[in-house]
Amino acid sequence: MGYQKLGAKPCSFYLFFGILLTFALLATFADAEIHYHEFVIEAKPVKRLCRTHSTITVNGQFPGPTLEVRDGDTLVIRTINRARYNVTLHWHGIRQLRNPWADGPEFVTQCPIRPGGSYTYQFTIQNQEGTLWWHAHSRFLRATVYGALIIYPKLGSPYPFPMPKREVPILLGEWWDHNPMDILRLALFTGAAPNISDAFTINGQPGDLYRCSSKETVIFPVEAGETILLRIINSAMNQELFFRVANHKLTVVEADAFYTKPFTTNVIMIAPGQTTNVLLTADQPPARYYMAAHAYNTANAPFDNTTTTAILEYKSAPCSAKKGKSLKPIFPQLPGFNDTATATAFTNQLRSPSKAEVPVDIDESLFFTVGLGLINCTNPNSPRCQGPNGTRFAASINNVSFVLPKRNSLMQAYYQGQPGIFTTDFPPVPPIQFDYTGNVSRGLWQPVKATKLLKLKFGTKVQIVFQDTSIVTVEDHPMHLHGYHFYVIGSGFGNFNPRTDPAKFNLVDPPVRNTIGTPPGGWVAIRFVADNPGIWLLHCHIDTHLPWGLATALLVENGFGTLQTVQPPPLDLPRC
Repeated sequence: MGYQKLGAKPCSFYLFFGILLTFALLATFADAEIHYHEFVIEAKPVKRLCRTHSTITVNGQFPGPTLEVRDGDTLVIRTINRARYNVTLHWHGIRQLRNPWADGPEFVTQCPIRPGGSYTYQFTIQNQEGTLWWHAHSRFLRATVYGALIIYPKLGSPYPFPMPKREVPILLGEWWDHNPMDILRLALFTGAAPNISDAFTINGQPGDLYRCSSKETVIFPVEAGETILLRIINSAMNQELFFRVANHKLTVVEADAFYTKPFTTNVIMIAPGQTTNVLLTADQPPARYYMAAHAYNTANAPFDNTTTTAILEYKSAPCSAKKGKSLKPIFPQLPGFNDTATATAFTNQLRSPSKAEVPVDIDESLFFTVGLGLINCTNPNSPRCQGPNGTRFAASINNVSFVLPKRNSLMQAYYQGQPGIFTTDFPPVPPIQFDYTGNVSRGLWQPVKATKLLKLKFGTKVQIVFQDTSIVTVEDHPMHLHGYHFYVIGSGFGNFNPRTDPAKFNLVDPPVRNTIGTPPGGWVAIRFVADNPGIWLLHCHIDTHLPWGLATALLVENGFGTLQTVQPPPLDLPRC
């Protein structure tokens, strides 16, 4: 397999003449392109691990099509749902300025696209470039409905690093040998954790170490001496991953579509939702080298301990003496599954390329405990209470276990002035202070279920400290904020100390991200300006934790004038 694009080229379709004319005028003034796509979501037979499943795909492809645009371009994606499930699509990392209607999370910014229905996502890329991705944002459909979203610089604008000879999307995924929607349905019924995955994948293929998978192992040919850019995306559902290429150094140049100070490493750690771009120079003896990924596990819980592989193959690599067979690839040494020291050392090297404009005079300082919990059952022997000791698993932020509405989406209810869908009394600090990473009293393990949002005035300078807890287990929770990116100004282990830890904050060149993990049994601090009006989901990107309630949403009020006000919803926005 060569450097094939992961998806087909855009598929044109007809829109109303007025919309075409409007976009044509916009393109004329902005010197940017409009990309039209049609995404058909439907079940197709996909064979992995010796078995064929009826798998939800986009345009029959798994992974789905790669979207390639430039900064300033507009995407128009007509999404047709021919599957048997409700679905929405999220464009992970796109800021969607004033346009929450295109963001996609189910029952947050839109009602789902029903089977047989359609919806056209329209949005413009504004001052963003790098590797992002798109995925379903409806329950466990994300397991197979995802693809890369690559934003090139504007014409005439070079990369801030040497131009690579080739660019390769690397989508790290997770595969179940069952219908992922059935896996979730069973877990939500029993209250227990969902079954772990059966394989990890690289560009949809498990690789040589799994049954019935060797023939389809992805191979990336490379010329000796050339430098290539790997655009690595963790599209796995529930697992942080270590990734390495045997005998080759990786130079990190970008994370979450923001350039970084380049640094060289043997291994990267990447959480679900995150992207990392690395340069790789083919400077080793011509041969075949495995690129491999396996779990970085921080929770005291079962996990998938298998390893996915692809092959970096030098075109000048000699063949084996046995009947012209290819040489066996060289395997990389990956860190241990629980190697938090390596994961932390990698994350701590990320820096912005130059001095950053970090907010300093903070208007809203928030402290969010994030972690798991247990719901007690009146009948612990019930088939619906198969969590630890006859309970049901839950998760929360500041002891509020987030419940998605069903009658309307949050954004539609807010825009329409419909009462009774949510409240805006989300607690800015935990209702009770305790030793968050110590031996927590069992009386604090049960969260309160509610649909509480946090309201912010437009332009508010916000700081959030995410504090992991030891309730049930400590864990690295990759927290993703829709509609925003943020500066990661500090992190540490144990309980955050508001008197001493801020002195260690990096306010000079912190990295910019849209998804950041809490160190297991630790904390991480972020800052941003609330300059994008609308309702924006904040959640853990471990997908098991979202239906358990590890989420909330920020309601950012309109400012003054059109440029600080949410735009009207499109006419075809689905209704509940």
